[in-house]
Amino acid sequence: MRIGIFTEAYTPYISGLVTSEVMLKKALEKLGHTVYVVTANLEGFHYDYDEEQHILRIPGIPTGIYDSRLTGIYPIKAVNMIKKWNLDIIHSQTEFAIGTFARLIAYQLDIPVVHTYHTMYEDYVHYVTKGYFDKSSKKIVEYLTKFYCDKSTSELIVPTKKTYDLFKEKYKVDKNIHIIPTGIELERFYKESLDKKKLKDLRKKYELTDTDFVAIFIGRIAQEKNIVYLIDVMKEVMKECPNIKMLIVGDGPDKEEYQNLINKYKLEDKIIMTGKTAWEDTPYYYHLADIFLTASTTETQGLTVIEAMAAEVTPICIDDESFRNTVINDLNGKLFTTPKECKKIIEELYNDRKENEKLGKQARISVNRYSSKYFAESVLDVYQYALDHKENRLGVFGKIVEKLKGEKVDTDETDSKQS
Repeated sequence: MRIGIFTEAYTPYISGLVTSEVMLKKALEKLGHTVYVVTANLEGFHYDYDEEQHILRIPGIPTGIYDSRLTGIYPIKAVNMIKKWNLDIIHSQTEFAIGTFARLIAYQLDIPVVHTYHTMYEDYVHYVTKGYFDKSSKKIVEYLTKFYCDKSTSELIVPTKKTYDLFKEKYKVDKNIHIIPTGIELERFYKESLDKKKLKDLRKKYELTDTDFVAIFIGRIAQEKNIVYLIDVMKEVMKECPNIKMLIVGDGPDKEEYQNLINKYKLEDKIIMTGKTAWEDTPYYYHLADIFLTASTTETQGLTVIEAMAAEVTPICIDDESFRNTVINDLNGKLFTTPKECKKIIEELYNDRKENEKLGKQARISVNRYSSKYFAESVLDVYQYALDHKENRLGVFGKIVEKLKGEKVDTDETDSKQS
């Protein structure tokens, strides 16, 4: 099968979404399929095609939201290249410019579109509204989400029942919704896969000793991740547990704010913000830790929790539906509902290292169902279903394609200038 993955974000950008896309591409290729990626060029205003890896990067303008870029919805130069790929299926991973492009090219080439919904956008409205018109903005988000995920796709994939319920119960979407938990390359996070010297050097870099009990958070450093909650809990824990430290790994718009809070609490030596890390180094950071913390209620699945579990790091998560299917309380991790309960759990595991080790080992065992091979096979089943039940659901995009075709000459000239 010849598959096109269309996404706003891809390497070298680092996020849970990118991790899942890279993993899916590699897993599908291992199963004998040819996979192309169409994404935004984060490093310049020009087209770039990696012929060996089959990655096409389209020029775009910065949006001001993290490292994302806004591309054209029908770049003719890209259209002409994609036509030569003879794709069987298009898998859209975004609802924005490249998501629109995916649907336009699908209509033009009569290719089914499978879409994966990754992000609970209602939880991200504040980045645009800055606190104003949140209610009306969320209604717009709901409308656009339903439009992109219902009316313009052949099949829809969501990672959890939480997301399924959003579409079925709140958005009233009447179409097939396939629940497929996003897989990861579990082997990357196994202790036996790591370079011991590199891990030792990393421990030295952050001045971690053998007696330190280390908590870690890995992810985007932003409001919706509820990191202030964790910092406040750790501030109280550190009064009782002298050998505990915390690493906050990642980058994001609120990094400076959280660093100022840590400085205010005079915990610079105890709570360490590492900044952005290379994708290939991420597994090493998990292996610096004894426990993984998250208080985020905006996840669709929580891939970092699964990564931590693969690394035998005990997950301690806020009791949110995103985590309940993965973390089973007292078996492979811990769930909490209040800061007081979170503090108590951390202190108990700090004082009982054997119990923490037992939970970590069980965590690794329990995430086998998230293997990349199983994930790819499940997604392939959806691709095949879309091909077997192909129908034209993209009427509105047909009108747009016809209009854009009429402007082909002008668009070609623009593309030439960008190149």
